[in-house]
Amino acid sequence: MERKSLGSMDMYNIPRVCKACGGVMIFKGVGEYRCENCQEVDYDDYGKVRLYIEEHRGATAAQIEQAVGVPQRTIRRLLKDGRIEVAEGSKTFLRCEICGKSIRSGQYCPECEIKVHRNLEAQQRDLLRKNEHGFGMDVKDSSEGQKRFKRER
Repeated sequence: MERKSLGSMDMYNIPRVCKACGGVMIFKGVGEYRCENCQEVDYDDYGKVRLYIEEHRGATAAQIEQAVGVPQRTIRRLLKDGRIEVAEGSKTFLRCEICGKSIRSGQYCPECEIKVHRNLEAQQRDLLRKNEHGFGMDVKDSSEGQKRFKRER
C-alpha cells in the first residue's frame, strides 16, 4: 500500500499491488481498487471506512479504527474534507471553525461557508481589478508624458 497525503498532517493507504497475485491495482471509484490480473478487490482507507459505516450506521471513530484499522486522525480528516459525515442524531459532532456551530462534516457551517466563498470571490475581483489596466500600464518611469522613442534621421 502506498501512502497518499490528505492534508498537512494525515495520510491514508492506497493499494497499488495485489496481495493475491502481485498485479497492478486499478482504481474503480469510491475507494475501491481491482487487480488487473486476478480481479481481486481491495480498498483504500476511505473505502474501508465508507463500507464499515454503511454496514454499521452510527459507529464511532474508535469502533471504526478497531474494526478496519484506519487511524482516528485519518477518519477526522475524512470528516473535515466532507468525504464522510457524522450520523444524524449522534452525540458526537464537529464544530464550525469560524463560529463554533455544530456540523456533521466539513470545516464550516453553511452560513460561514457562504461567507468564506464570498470573501474569496471578493479577493479574486480585487486581484483582477489590479491587473486589468493592461500590459505595461503599471510600469512607471521618469519619461512619463514625454516621447519615449525618437525617429532617427
